Amino acid sequence: MSRWRYAFSLSKAEVAEAEPPGTVRLIEHENNDHIALIPPPTLNPADPLNWPRWRKYAVLLTMSFYALAGTFAQANIASALPIIMFQLPRAANTPPPGYGELSHLIAYNVLMIGLGNIIWVPCSNIFGRRPVLILALAVTVGATIWCGKADSFDSLLAARIVQGFGIAPADSVAPHVIGECFFVHQRGRAIAFYSTFLSVGSILGGLVGGYIAGNLGYRYLFWIALAPLAFTLVAQILFVPETIFDRQGQMEQDQLQNTTIFEKAEVDTVERVSDVSHSSEQEHFTFARSLRVGVYRGHIVKNFLAPWKSLLFPGTWLVCLHYGGILGGLVATATVGPQFLAAPPYLWGNNVGLINVGGLVGVLIGGASTYIIVDVLTKRYAKRDRTGLAEPEARLPIMFPALIIATAGIWCFGFSAGNPGTGVWAGMVVGLGMISYALLSVPSVGFSYLIDSYGPLAADAFVMTTIARGVVSFAYSFFVSNWVMSAGPEIPFGVFGGILGLFTILTVPVWLFGKRMRIATAGLLPSMA
Repeated sequence: MSRWRYAFSLSKAEVAEAEPPGTVRLIEHENNDHIALIPPPTLNPADPLNWPRWRKYAVLLTMSFYALAGTFAQANIASALPIIMFQLPRAANTPPPGYGELSHLIAYNVLMIGLGNIIWVPCSNIFGRRPVLILALAVTVGATIWCGKADSFDSLLAARIVQGFGIAPADSVAPHVIGECFFVHQRGRAIAFYSTFLSVGSILGGLVGGYIAGNLGYRYLFWIALAPLAFTLVAQILFVPETIFDRQGQMEQDQLQNTTIFEKAEVDTVERVSDVSHSSEQEHFTFARSLRVGVYRGHIVKNFLAPWKSLLFPGTWLVCLHYGGILGGLVATATVGPQFLAAPPYLWGNNVGLINVGGLVGVLIGGASTYIIVDVLTKRYAKRDRTGLAEPEARLPIMFPALIIATAGIWCFGFSAGNPGTGVWAGMVVGLGMISYALLSVPSVGFSYLIDSYGPLAADAFVMTTIARGVVSFAYSFFVSNWVMSAGPEIPFGVFGGILGLFTILTVPVWLFGKRMRIATAGLLPSMA
């Protein structure tokens, strides 16, 4: 508590000059506004920041495609539920499962995508990102095959639970891997690119799921989803090296090496020797070396407790609430939307997935706008600052329009669904598009904020974020069908929108006082060098 009292007792001038974890000197005014490389790269070619551009982009594309393939496999079943109801194998004279029961295929899958990271992220910190991602993708591929071969509802439900467990690292380990490959002034756009794929996967799955199940049978939902998952597994093995790197230890080694060289030579000789040394090491980071699997860093108990430690940071709570509220609203619309459009007066049949056209438009607009703005805003604030400091909070204003739009979108969907009529379906489509816009924009900014503010613990913060989205989405999708049937859609979606509106208001204190909060919690973070 004394740290918090100290942080909020500082004057504005003292806060502006402070450099807690997350605050970096991005612009060097004395050097013609040169952009500093943060974190500073080492001389080691195994440092992900030193990788050639093609390798960084290969990592970005693979992690993004993992997100797309995973969310496609998770979401393509939603628009097919009215069809699966009658296609699932069942005993003679046994009625088909109800819509509420079928929605469990979505609810439990989403829940495991959140809870699975309690295992995956600590393991990635102990044994490395690469083996965890390979194993997770292998589990996802195996579970998807199981889904395609399941011969009962219970078997399919169990397979979907395991599938969700395998997809989980796409939401947590993947963005952290991307963050470890790019500098601060590049991360925002890289994460926006990843988030676009993450959102497009779920929207695309919902868009085509009804067509696939209606024309080919529900089992093809899983056989078609299997192809991109298997491709991603191969790409992960070939193109994504280990990104865990002991930057602090390597920088100390580099400093010692440079000190030794300076004792033996003049400055001009030193520069040539350093270049030769770096070039020589670069040649040894071969493709075969990049295929090595696994590191062991120990501290098993510490790593499994670390995600819960991240709850001590206000930023973690903020991103958890935002992501949970938006995705919960989207999952709820995806769960009941096809149900409304399959019933009178619409009777869309296999076309119920077209409700996701609005979502696709929203995702593309959100992705383009976030990609353009997110890093530009950070650099602009740093240039305005007389000391060239960049603050993670500079990204947060991008969230406000998206959060307000998402809140209005949830209400728009609920009101339109509760008042069916000619052309009213457009309100549901537009509402879904508004939510999808925010699903792209808000997590992109939130993930970047966590990486910038809590670098060493960012992956652990992602665990809590995915748990929050999983639990909220599970609760919304598990209960929404029965709640809508008993109370109509206006009340449930009115409540969902109100909850997200409250979470939007909570962004203001973090935006205004986030740096003071980081000063107060600085002692909880390991070195961010």
